[in-house]
Amino acid sequence: MRRPLVSRRTFCGAAAGIALAGTGVRVGAGLGSAAGAGAGRATAYIDVHTHLGQTWNHTKELTADGLLEWMDANGVERAVVMPVVSPEAATFISTSDAVLEKTKPHRDRLIPFCCIDPRTSYSGGRHGLKHILNSYAERGAKGFGEHKVGLPIDDRRSMEVYGVCGELGLPILFHLDEQRNTDEPGLPGLERALKAHPKTVFIGHGPGWWASISGDVTADELGGYPKKPVAPGGAMDRLMEQYPNLYGDLSAGSGAGALARDAKFGRQFLIRRADKLLFGTDYLAPGQEVPQFELMKQMDLPPEVHAKVARENAIRLLRL
Repeated sequence: MRRPLVSRRTFCGAAAGIALAGTGVRVGAGLGSAAGAGAGRATAYIDVHTHLGQTWNHTKELTADGLLEWMDANGVERAVVMPVVSPEAATFISTSDAVLEKTKPHRDRLIPFCCIDPRTSYSGGRHGLKHILNSYAERGAKGFGEHKVGLPIDDRRSMEVYGVCGELGLPILFHLDEQRNTDEPGLPGLERALKAHPKTVFIGHGPGWWASISGDVTADELGGYPKKPVAPGGAMDRLMEQYPNLYGDLSAGSGAGALARDAKFGRQFLIRRADKLLFGTDYLAPGQEVPQFELMKQMDLPPEVHAKVARENAIRLLRL
C-alpha cells in the first residue's frame, strides 16, 4: 500500500486554517466541538498543562502523536509539555531532556518546559543553577515546571530556583497540596515566595492551591477537593489581587472542581481574574476525561474573558 502523501492531521490542520481564514484566530490543527465554547465563535485553546510518557503506574503512555491527535479533536492549538522530576511527583520520572527531545519535531504546537528538583546536587552555587536552567532555555524551554517537590513551598532551595527563574524569565508552574510544595491555610509560605521574588511569574495548580479559593479552607482540605460553597476571603483571590506576578492554571480535577463547586462564584471569579487565569487540562494519558472544555462552555463567559483565559494570557506570559 502506498503511503499517503499528506497525513490526516496535516490535512485537518490545513482545512481548519482555510475555514478560519480572516477570523483573526491562528490555528495549527482542526477544531473539535469544544472550540469556541462559551465564546460564540471559533477559539483555539492554548493548554498550559500537559505531560508526555507514562506518568502513573495505572495510566498508559501518551506519545507526542497521541497528544497532537487529542489536541486536534478538542480545538487546542498549542500545549505546554512539562517534565516531572521529583520522586513525589509521579510514579515515573520524565526529565527535561526527554521533554525537549520529544517536542522538538513539533515546536510549532508543543511548548516544552524544564524542571529540576531543588534537592539536586550541582556545583557552582547560584551560578551553576543558572547555567543548568539557561541551557534548557537555549534549547527551547519556555518555563519551569511542573514544580512538584516534597518540600515546603518556601524552602530555601526552592527559593533559590525561584530567583534564578526570575532572572531568566522562566514562569514557574507549581503544584501545591499536602505533600508537594506544602503550605498552611492562607498560603503564608507562597506569599513569602511572592514577596521575595517579584520578578518571577508563579502559576498556581493543585488541590491546595484551588482549595484556597475559599476563605474557610482547613489544613486537611489543602490535600483534597472540597465541595461546599465557596466562602469569601480566599487566599487565592487576595494574593492574585496583591501580587502582579501570581497566576492560576485551570487544569485537573482541582481546577475544574473549584470553579464548579459554586458555579456562580466560579463564573464571577473567572471574570474578575480574567487577566490572571490560564486554560489548562493536565492531560497525561490516552482516554483521560477532561472537564475543562465543558466547564468553559457552561460558564458562558463574555467573549473577551473567554479569549483571555483560553489563549491570550498564555501568549503574553510565555511570549509565544
